[in-house]
Amino acid sequence: MYGVAAPVKEFRIVIADDHPVVRAGIATLLETSGGFKVVAQANTGVEAVEQWKRHRPDLILIDLKMPAMGGLEAIARIRAESADAAVVVLTTFDGDEDIFRAMKGGARGYLLKDASAEELVACLRSVCDGRSYIPAGIAGKLASRISTNALTERERQILAHVASGESNKRIALKLQITEGTVKTHIASVLSKLDATSRTEAVAIARRRGLIDG
Repeated sequence: MYGVAAPVKEFRIVIADDHPVVRAGIATLLETSGGFKVVAQANTGVEAVEQWKRHRPDLILIDLKMPAMGGLEAIARIRAESADAAVVVLTTFDGDEDIFRAMKGGARGYLLKDASAEELVACLRSVCDGRSYIPAGIAGKLASRISTNALTERERQILAHVASGESNKRIALKLQITEGTVKTHIASVLSKLDATSRTEAVAIARRRGLIDG
């Protein structure tokens, strides 16, 4: 007598992305590839957290930049609810700071949106099975970020004001510090980013995901 094969487990997925076409395409891909069931979709970070709480999926696939609440904050809120929540980032942002903050925040996988369908499926299966998934290019940028001198929170804050075109005097007034302190922080930023000017520092910071823009 032949035994009855055990049913194949379907991993329950929530997709969070503010582009409906992207969400629909991923949902179709996952459900036709077998082994996945998309239980909900979210358009914003707030919705992502709500849908995760409602469905408690095996994994949430989330973009970094979304309305109302970004992916990083959404990940933090989800992980605060459950430290073992499985999160994979799928985004266009490949700055080393974006990658570092996502992985430090608890993401178990990080893919760019130009990844192949096969790689996306492999990533999700790996993470659903309890492993991490970081492609070589992403891992290299993460290692580079970890080995460099990170900007302090105050330096990032001042650099954001610099990016808005504000003078040292204006920044000092806003942050209630001395103009000399602002200059000291900016000098430190230039050194850490290996930049020769404020403009170059802002460009490097935006490329790496240190500041928005």
